[in-house]
Amino acid sequence: MNTPGKLTLEQEFELQLLKQQIETLPLEQTRAYLLEAVRQLMLKDNWVKYTFRECYLRL
Repeated sequence: MNTPGKLTLEQEFELQLLKQQIETLPLEQTRAYLLEAVRQLMLKDNWVKYTFRECYLRL
């Protein structure tokens, strides 16, 4: 599946596994997990922006 707005079947499966794991965590641990996930998404966004800028500047 090459649609950027949809998850692949493998990603859907991973998401379900993660959901099951998160449901058993205490609230504080869940909050810490969420905060770390958001931090990593921000880092990923920074890498995408950096890579795009570098590629665009080389044209």
